[in-house]
Amino acid sequence: MIYDCAIIGGGPAGLNAALVLGRARRSIVLFDHNRPRNAVTHASHGFITRDGVTIPEFRRIAHEELGRYPSIRLMHVEVTKVAKVDGVFHVHDTLGHCIQAKKLILATGVKEIFLEIEGFTPLYGKSLFNCVYCDGWELRDQPLVVVSEHAAGFHTVKLLYQWSKDLALCTNGHSTLTHEQKMQLQSKGVKVMEQPIAAFIGHNDKLQHLRFADGTELARSGGFVTPKFEQSAPFAAQLGCELTATGGIKTDDSGRTTIAGVYAAGDAASFSPSQVVFAAADGSRIAMQINRELTEEEFEQGEH
Repeated sequence: MIYDCAIIGGGPAGLNAALVLGRARRSIVLFDHNRPRNAVTHASHGFITRDGVTIPEFRRIAHEELGRYPSIRLMHVEVTKVAKVDGVFHVHDTLGHCIQAKKLILATGVKEIFLEIEGFTPLYGKSLFNCVYCDGWELRDQPLVVVSEHAAGFHTVKLLYQWSKDLALCTNGHSTLTHEQKMQLQSKGVKVMEQPIAAFIGHNDKLQHLRFADGTELARSGGFVTPKFEQSAPFAAQLGCELTATGGIKTDDSGRTTIAGVYAAGDAASFSPSQVVFAAADGSRIAMQINRELTEEEFEQGEH
């Protein structure tokens, strides 16, 4: 059979797109390889009725809800290749299946590239994070650090001031601030430290201090590190989809990519903000657009 839509990616965007299309009685296949990017996160925040939900519980609830709709097929397998042949999408997986679909949603998300600093990995998702809206509340009123080699660090530390007034911005050996920006931060009591960082020092998943290459130390109990992002899957490139200047999949306001029939939802299209509620809303919006387009095509072709 040829499905109405194949969705690659079982995060919030892909899950919500499947839900909306399933409720529209569309035949859907959703590929989910069971390796969510936010697996290290202790809980998800900022989504009403699900504030503080753990990632496994969020996925359990989502899969249970999708299971109510007979036209949705959930495949826990990794996709290896995607091609468009005579207007139909062929999706190949590691088990040797080839699924065909009229429309395709890329909800594959992004991969975070963090600074290679000793001690970071065991603390990430526990006392070091990347989104102030996701985890700022849990770190409120603590001595915090923002680590960034990019101009975004200046804006992140200003946002974080709403949650804590005891802040430091570390640029890891890079000069990312103008003189005016330094003065503005220092006027608010924000420490600015530009020397390279040697290590994050912590105990029992709790950050205790940063050690710099010059031997100095800075006591902190948590903070935020700004990563770079890149596509986590090669399918946009395989299909010839155009990317934005920042590396996201280029889409129009309806989620269409530059390849007809291909849509991009969630973080794969927009690298920020990386919140469940944004991604889920994006999946819902794109699913409605796909259902409209399928309906128009069916009426034009006189299908029953």
